[in-house]
Amino acid sequence: MRTTFFPGRKREYAMEPLRPVDATALANLHQDGFARPWSDGEFAALLEQEPVFGFAAREVGRPKAPPSGFVLARLAAGEAEILMITVARAVRRSGIGWSLMDAVLRELHAQRAESLFLEVDETNHGAIALYRRLGFIQVGNRPGYYENPGAGRSGALVMRRDLR
Repeated sequence: MRTTFFPGRKREYAMEPLRPVDATALANLHQDGFARPWSDGEFAALLEQEPVFGFAAREVGRPKAPPSGFVLARLAAGEAEILMITVARAVRRSGIGWSLMDAVLRELHAQRAESLFLEVDETNHGAIALYRRLGFIQVGNRPGYYENPGAGRSGALVMRRDLR
């Protein structure tokens, strides 16, 4: 799947399946946006698990460049969850998050999953808006779930999208 964006210059991204060899690149991208970044070992261990899958947004024509974003998900017994999604700061709000989620949703439809869950920081208004546009509804919350250095704790919204 390819997606074209036009912020500044024309960029085209391919959504490619994640592999264990991507673990270091994922850890590097993850540390840019999270208070407690995951290590390359944690990513590698997840990607080796049978029910875990994901996609990386890679700029077409730059095969050695790190991914501009990725999504990691798990599917078990008909229910799926987004474990992690992130997009590089320089290309946020360009549609990459939408394309990553679309890739996951297509895979889950092909696997006949029944529902998809995710948790999102209640202060991440851009992500919440994206998930609502994708058909997710809030089904719960976790007060004080996320630690935000210098800003205290914030809650997580638990969201679900039915796939059938």
